[in-house]
Amino acid sequence: MSTVSDVFGSGFVPKGFTGCVVSHACAVLRGGQAGGMNPSPTVLIHLCSAEDWQLATARGEHRPDSLDAAGFVHLSTPEQVHLPANRLYAGRTDLVLLRVDAARLSAPIRWEPGVPTDPDSMVFPHLYGPLPVAAVISVTPYRPDDDGRFAPLT
Repeated sequence: MSTVSDVFGSGFVPKGFTGCVVSHACAVLRGGQAGGMNPSPTVLIHLCSAEDWQLATARGEHRPDSLDAAGFVHLSTPEQVHLPANRLYAGRTDLVLLRVDAARLSAPIRWEPGVPTDPDSMVFPHLYGPLPVAAVISVTPYRPDDDGRFAPLT
């Protein structure tokens, strides 16, 4: 498992770097159903700030505000993570992608619709409990392009 210091090591992160881990996750999740999503992928993605991830590693679990407000932690597949990134975090340069091993989660995951502007029939994984740090298998920076928008992962 990578920590924030592993990810940011030298303190310099090249613009646009997403790391080979993300490419591997995309390869694992090719195919699927409506909206191009696989209903039971082995790898899921959660977006958060590097600071939030550092706090989570100290606590042993990540409890974003959405857990109290909506009752779940927002997750995505690699193919769809740019949608919530652009909707919620456009222009932010402090985000990390948490690559999550779905088999290590003990709370239920439900595949539910996002927002009306998402592609037809697209569903997102929602974790109905905190995200255990032990379920995170790697962490990579996620940076927007020069225009502040996040590109789809390829």
